[in-house]
Amino acid sequence: MNSDDLELFAQVAKSASISRAAITLGADQSTISRRVGLLEANLGVRLFHRSGRGVTLTDRGKQLLGFAMTLSATLSEAERAMRDSAHQGPSKLCIAAQPTIARILFGRLGHDLKARYPLTQVRFIEGLAADILPRLSEGLVDIALLYLPEHPGALQYDPLLIESVRLITPADYPLPGDSVDVCELGDIPLILPSTHHGLRLLVESLANRHGFSSNVALECDGSISITKRLVLEKCGCTVLPEAAVIEEVQAGRLKTYRLAGHDVQRTIAMVWPKNRIAADGLWVVSQIIRQRATDMVEQGMWPGACSPVPGQATPSP
Repeated sequence: MNSDDLELFAQVAKSASISRAAITLGADQSTISRRVGLLEANLGVRLFHRSGRGVTLTDRGKQLLGFAMTLSATLSEAERAMRDSAHQGPSKLCIAAQPTIARILFGRLGHDLKARYPLTQVRFIEGLAADILPRLSEGLVDIALLYLPEHPGALQYDPLLIESVRLITPADYPLPGDSVDVCELGDIPLILPSTHHGLRLLVESLANRHGFSSNVALECDGSISITKRLVLEKCGCTVLPEAAVIEEVQAGRLKTYRLAGHDVQRTIAMVWPKNRIAADGLWVVSQIIRQRATDMVEQGMWPGACSPVPGQATPSP
């Protein structure tokens, strides 16, 4: 006996007729009669009194109907609970991002997530990729928003945005125009992270491809805020996404230059670890993130960024 048997039995009992039950269930009358007979044979009891006017339940049939109604209510409750759970979203959600991405996206994304999942406990983490990736692999972070490395390795990712990288200088730095050739970076003192960091690797890759030596005036493995402070104090220049310095540029404290001769871009991606089952509701969360990022680009709130073209190869420096 299974749930299908009980559903058919309950329909026959409700209809008080095998023929009417067959019409309701969209089956042949002979099929319904045969399945009721098999059910009675398997249970070793008679469930219905049969007559020319239809069928009526025996005492054993009334007892089984109670079980059938209980099972039906349990299945309906289970379905409703699963649907309600999907609507409520995960009980906890942890999203980590590198500093520039976090600074631009987290505020508005927080409103979006709470509007969609008011009962979800949302946690945001800002950090470097080297700090975020171990947490991701350990299951402590559900979704990471990272600048994708040139060789993603064991990462499972979905491109979110393509972001241009620019030369950042003090406002009065003596460079004409609004662009500088990539090869000229060798003549400009740069403040960069140490070699394990993405931006340092990007500059070194450009140097190798364009035949110049990077001029690292100062290494800084602190936050982007510290790097910007060092540039403001005229300790050197740096390379950063335009969105990382939007307030300082608008205030006239820093200046950005497009790197001409080569479109220097990085891919921002939503990242999950491979070989780990995603938590319930993360697909919906990923769509909320994508929609928010797209809206901010279209509204001019994420300067230097654009949505990736479907099927387009991930850019590299």
